[in-house]
Amino acid sequence: MTKPLRIGIAGLGTVGVGVVQIVRKQAALLRARTGRDIQITAVSARDAGKDRGVNIATYDWEDDPVTLARRDDVDVFVELMGGPDGPAKAATEAALDAGKDVVTANKAMLAMHGQALAERAEAQGRVIRYEAAVAGGIPVIKALTEGLAANEITRVMGVMNGTCNYILTRMENAGLPYETVFQEARDLGFLEADPTLDVGGIDAAHKLALLSSIAFGTRPDFDGIEIEGIERIAIEDIRAAADMGYRIKLLGVARRTGRGLEQRTQPCLVPASSPLGQLEGGTNMVVIEGDAVEQIVLRGPGAGMGPTASAVMADVCDLARGVRITTFGQPANTLADAPAAVAGVPAPYYLRMGLIDKPGTLAKIAAILGEHGISIDRMRQYGHSTEAAPVLIVTHKTTSSALSAALAAMAQTDVMHSAPVALRIESV
Repeated sequence: MTKPLRIGIAGLGTVGVGVVQIVRKQAALLRARTGRDIQITAVSARDAGKDRGVNIATYDWEDDPVTLARRDDVDVFVELMGGPDGPAKAATEAALDAGKDVVTANKAMLAMHGQALAERAEAQGRVIRYEAAVAGGIPVIKALTEGLAANEITRVMGVMNGTCNYILTRMENAGLPYETVFQEARDLGFLEADPTLDVGGIDAAHKLALLSSIAFGTRPDFDGIEIEGIERIAIEDIRAAADMGYRIKLLGVARRTGRGLEQRTQPCLVPASSPLGQLEGGTNMVVIEGDAVEQIVLRGPGAGMGPTASAVMADVCDLARGVRITTFGQPANTLADAPAAVAGVPAPYYLRMGLIDKPGTLAKIAAILGEHGISIDRMRQYGHSTEAAPVLIVTHKTTSSALSAALAAMAQTDVMHSAPVALRIESV
């Protein structure tokens, strides 16, 4: 009889408890689908006495996750503690050095140290799997590394942070300002302890770094990602976008261009009728485009106990079956350095600005745009106060560098009442 696959779990928060529940509830199903038993032998967390709603007394307890990672009766180390460094990284390295495979949900650790960890794993003949690190229950890592392995990927794009999508759709549907919905999300427990990880676009950038590495065969380059959050999005932008047939989404986008690898997380306008435009609440969506498959769309829950634990167990099941894939879909020493693109692919932009209401103001703004090679597609002016005239401009396609130069020139004039908001309009 095939020996059981023995796992040790470090981290018994929401996801860790979900993994315990699946192993117990679905024991017969897991055995039927993998050909062997999957057993939890030991666990580790900060507080052994905490009531987690599940009995862990039948498992050995280790205070130190590094000790857990080195145990002889652990075949697969499941890291669910989180954090780019500290105990998570130390325990992962210890597991690899001790000849264990690793399953993790830790996107920050892999985005920052993925190359070194992948090289370490391969040197030991081990693998690191991390389906749960990106888009929760959506099997996007498996799609890229397996289902689309024969494709030259041209673009990866999506909504990869459910909290931001919740905030933006809630603002639109309820007509509430950003500050109100932000506090609502915090009260509901949707935000990380450090909210900037979510609303600042950092969480989405961690995930994008991993998808980009697989898609383009490059070393993970978190520092090469342009990151912008949703903090400056006002209810006026939500309404104006809707009036023009768009919705605002925090997108992660990666594509290889002739000028390098373009990687960015930023709020963008997308057509309201597109799959991304129709995405509501905390749901995630990833769009992948390849030369053979053209475009596929993956949609599903991006977080939560069940979806994320499901993704963890998908990796555990693969290891139980003997499926072994390198961390980023090809040997780590073959991954290329990808210089960041100097300028992104041209696109139209939405601009909202408050202008001082005096003769010649609009002409001056139009002249600056023209001087930088930016033409205006449409312009709208809404009701204004005695101090400022709100103006919306949609440009024809231009580069981000040209737009940045134009905005800098506008700031030097005497007609700006407030700093403009500029949002890219992304084709889908």
